[in-house]
Amino acid sequence: MCGFSGEVRLDGGMANADAVARMASTMGARGPDGAGLHAQGGVALGHRRLKIIDLSERAAQPMVDAELGLSIAFNGCIYNYPELRAELEAAGYRFFSSGDTEVVLKAYHRWGDACVERFHGMFAFALSERDSGRVLLARDRLGIKPLYLAESSGTLRFASTLPAILAGGGVDTSVDPVALHHYLSFHAVVPAPHTILNGVRKLAPATTLAIEPDGRRHERRYWEPRYERDPGKADWDARDWEEAVLEALRTAVRRRLVADVPVGVLLSGGLDSSLIVGLLAEEGQTGLATYSVGFESVGGEEGDEFKYSDVVAERFATDHHQLRIPTEQMLPALSETIAAMSEPMVSHDAVGFYLLSQEVAKTIKVVQSGQGADEVFAGYHWYPPMAHASGLGVDAYAEAFFDRTHAEMDEVVAPAYRLGRDASRDLVEAHFARPHAATASDRALRLDTEVMLVDDPVKRVDNMTMAWGLEARVPFLDHELVELAAQCPPELKTAQDGKGVLKEAARRVIPHEVIDRPKGYFPVPALKYLQGPYLELVAGALRSERARDRGLFDPDYVDGLIAGHERDGGGTDPRHLTPLRGNKLYQLGLLELWLQSQGL
Repeated sequence: MCGFSGEVRLDGGMANADAVARMASTMGARGPDGAGLHAQGGVALGHRRLKIIDLSERAAQPMVDAELGLSIAFNGCIYNYPELRAELEAAGYRFFSSGDTEVVLKAYHRWGDACVERFHGMFAFALSERDSGRVLLARDRLGIKPLYLAESSGTLRFASTLPAILAGGGVDTSVDPVALHHYLSFHAVVPAPHTILNGVRKLAPATTLAIEPDGRRHERRYWEPRYERDPGKADWDARDWEEAVLEALRTAVRRRLVADVPVGVLLSGGLDSSLIVGLLAEEGQTGLATYSVGFESVGGEEGDEFKYSDVVAERFATDHHQLRIPTEQMLPALSETIAAMSEPMVSHDAVGFYLLSQEVAKTIKVVQSGQGADEVFAGYHWYPPMAHASGLGVDAYAEAFFDRTHAEMDEVVAPAYRLGRDASRDLVEAHFARPHAATASDRALRLDTEVMLVDDPVKRVDNMTMAWGLEARVPFLDHELVELAAQCPPELKTAQDGKGVLKEAARRVIPHEVIDRPKGYFPVPALKYLQGPYLELVAGALRSERARDRGLFDPDYVDGLIAGHERDGGGTDPRHLTPLRGNKLYQLGLLELWLQSQGL
């Protein structure tokens, strides 16, 4: 796991190595173990390294293969690199390192752009051909690893974080009105290619972008699972699906043990992370390091789920670590958390992951985490009603998921940012209209897996763990497991209030009290209800001179929200919350705080 930056000149000029170095220097937290820069002609690559596989300097990056005339800057992990290496060696390739980065180089030489289709893992990379100047950018199937882009004046720059792009200079930092609509309506999800800034874009998941020597560009999507029933599994009953899911998850967990350093688990106490612990125990992992975080209760809402994580830790005799965050510790950490975000992310648990990662990184470099199970196996409350949705299901989905209607959007944003169309609904309609999703439930699951998951929980985990040089691996996003789940009948996934097929599979591995508990979320009550210093922080940002000059929001709307919180002693009034129980004022304040943290 690392961070990289780069530049490709599209006008025949020499790449700006100084700008690339500035970009890479912002990512020291992602790669505290080494730094490198390689420039040749119109291409420059920068890198910050976190040593996980092949800890020697032979695996330093950017990696240059002089014999093949290739160079690469790579972020992520290819879990099946030993098997690919053996295949490449059999074809006559010679290796000078023992890690996965060189395997990517050789795989590209052997199979071209299609090499990505052979990789099991999470990855983003930039690969350059010395003799032709051709460059290939690529991102993994589920967008676990990020890749941001900016183009101006005959130059294409790229990096693992948006702040790194800004460090290169010359970026249009005005706010994108379409992205703002998504942020405020689509639960802060801003899908690729957009980001909140007009001058920065991001490569979509499961996509390669080739920049040819003459400047032509080819973008290709190389993976798209079908959310349809497989005729070859037509005779499967519920038990067959449970066994298949469990075996696929076993494989996914086993793959993510590949490392030259120990691997732990972020154990929330929920079904997903508990099942990972149980399966790792089956693999013979003893004394497994597990980590949980909790907060103080606010407004009668519990701030931790330690009673469940303790059950799992005791059952499997893990080396368990509890982190209790007092309210006074969370406030100063909130500003650091926001600054660590590549894009503004409104989910309250970001600060929890940030603080947990800070502690975990003191003792370990790699963890497995349960993100993705809710989207892949239908764990959210809006999935069961989709079975009865009319038409494509757009109305039912929007009613459950959207934070605001389009009409309310016009109340929130200033006139310059009002759109004449409902951009967020248009996005859902276009996605639902695509072929190869059999039912409204399938369409909702596909959208959430390909879009919401990528630009909310997955991005949040990447940003918060990498802020402390911690690599997080997500077995529920193993692409073969996702393909299997996509074929599974929706009614098996939505059973038992969600994740029914996964719950039944889990009964073979983990205690029932963890499976049959009420569904929990990462609770951070202080940010949900915005009282005291948290309210002061958010209100201060929205009333600041910089916010007034920026002019994103209608001042009367903002003043009304703040006054309501002050009157009610915080956001305990349901009118202050979105349908997904997010705080409307915090959502606005978080965006302004993020923009200010980036010096914008």
